[in-house]
Amino acid sequence: MIIVMGPGVREEEIQLVVDKLKKAGLGVHLSVGQFRTIVGAIGEEKAVREMSLEALPFVEKVLPVTQPFKLVSREFKDDNSVFQLTNCVLGGEEVILMAGPCAVESEEQLLETALSVRAAGAQVLRGGAFKPRTSPYSFQGLEEEGLKLLARVRDKTGLPVVTEVMDQHTVGLVAEYADIVQIGARNMQNFYLLRELGRLDKPILLKRGLSATVEEWLMAAEYIMSGGNHRVILCERGIRTFETYTRNTLDLSSVPVVKHLSHLPVIVDPSHGTGNWRWVPAMSRAAVAAGADGVMVEVHPRPQEALCDGAQSLTPENFAGLAEELRKIAVAGGRFLRRVG
Repeated sequence: MIIVMGPGVREEEIQLVVDKLKKAGLGVHLSVGQFRTIVGAIGEEKAVREMSLEALPFVEKVLPVTQPFKLVSREFKDDNSVFQLTNCVLGGEEVILMAGPCAVESEEQLLETALSVRAAGAQVLRGGAFKPRTSPYSFQGLEEEGLKLLARVRDKTGLPVVTEVMDQHTVGLVAEYADIVQIGARNMQNFYLLRELGRLDKPILLKRGLSATVEEWLMAAEYIMSGGNHRVILCERGIRTFETYTRNTLDLSSVPVVKHLSHLPVIVDPSHGTGNWRWVPAMSRAAVAAGADGVMVEVHPRPQEALCDGAQSLTPENFAGLAEELRKIAVAGGRFLRRVG
């Protein structure tokens, strides 16, 4: 349930409602907007109805959240969620570029990539230390050594780092090094992991599952938020369909759909969505035009030598050209993409 407070409500009046809800054993989340304050009551709706909160003069109305995802829903929070990262703001008017290699291979490879993508305008460095692969014989990543290299390159470049966590047992280790913790597509419905990340004080980048519906994706975000962590970033990375010419089918329609249903920021990963570097620029442009808050792109200085996903990685030169194209599209949509340099 959501309790909409009246205009000009005082802090002590809000606290009175919060205290009543907590006394009834309900969870509480405050959303302070420009014109209204919303108190979210998490738990049994019957308990809220029995309080007759609408009888209070400073409560405007009490409404049920009709979506199965409560905290994630735009019914619960009308304003877009905006997250302050180390060097940028995600979810506002700025379009964010996250770029880097699929897998961390060496400090030289990572630093070369980081410097090039930063010069082109990327605000976040992506790189995999733990690499879940379909084949057990494929390169699995440098693991903790890879995390250390990411942290070292972050110190040299100033770029915050996003990297993937594999299970609940390694959450602490990854969080020690990462600025943003990524949940890969295969783990989208790993509910034990989602609950663990709900207790983490770090932004979480939640990739859509290989065959997940939009509702299932948003319900996974609900798991994290219900644990107390409200800094969730949704990432569309393509879903599995009957089409085999591309690695996945990039569902760009999910961007406006999710923006309608939820207040959370949405980014797009066209590298995994297509599996081929040739299609990445077009899908990146389309993602920004569709309203995505950012794009995550794989970049490698020598894709032909990459240990993982070289076929879908842009060269630094191609990425720089793409960034210029995205700036024009962002401006056309009333937004902007900074030149970091």
